[in-house]
Amino acid sequence: MIKSIVLTGILLVYVILLFDISNLDLLVQNYFYNSDLHQWILNDNDVVLDFIFYSGFKKALILFALSLLTALILFRKTTVIQHYKQGILIVLLSLILVPTTVGLLKSITNVPCPKHLVRYGGAYPYVKALKPMPSDFKREKQFKCFPAGHASGGFALMSLFFLFKTKRNQRLALASAISIGWITGGYKMLIGDHFLSHTIVTMLLAWIIILLITTTIQWYQIQFHSTQ
Repeated sequence: MIKSIVLTGILLVYVILLFDISNLDLLVQNYFYNSDLHQWILNDNDVVLDFIFYSGFKKALILFALSLLTALILFRKTTVIQHYKQGILIVLLSLILVPTTVGLLKSITNVPCPKHLVRYGGAYPYVKALKPMPSDFKREKQFKCFPAGHASGGFALMSLFFLFKTKRNQRLALASAISIGWITGGYKMLIGDHFLSHTIVTMLLAWIIILLITTTIQWYQIQFHSTQ
């Protein structure tokens, strides 16, 4: 587990540096913006799309987390809950800590969204994650676009890998969670809210947090049983 955390951490640093020294974000994002019509592929004011990929999805995640919490509290003595107790706890904590951590990072990185940039019809300069805002530029607000906050909920579901017992179900759970993360993250890219790097960083960061949660819970259980 520690090896996986370290390797994912190294990959995360590599990804951040790669996008910082290249223009990959712009090269990808250009495909999602029509400079002639001055609009993104998808309209962020579309109520149906917003409900499916944003507001409704957020509500579904909250409901799912509350369901897990209810199961742990009200049905904790049942055979099924006892069998999956560790996995449920990992998923529940991941659904809380992954979005919270990403949200905290968003509040301090001060990176603009694509739709804020001059090249995409906005009023602000292009600033990469590791670069400061130009000193002579007066900003009216704190930007909160890096990492990708919305996709963090989808990627937090990668923790379902540790809920299931068979390798087949674990692989299906992980693949499904990654797909959900990229579908929700992709939606935000198509409306100009995030760059590609924002979503990749969120995915890797989410996996690191999930691994740390799992390692901590497993260590605690070993310590608890050793004192019995």
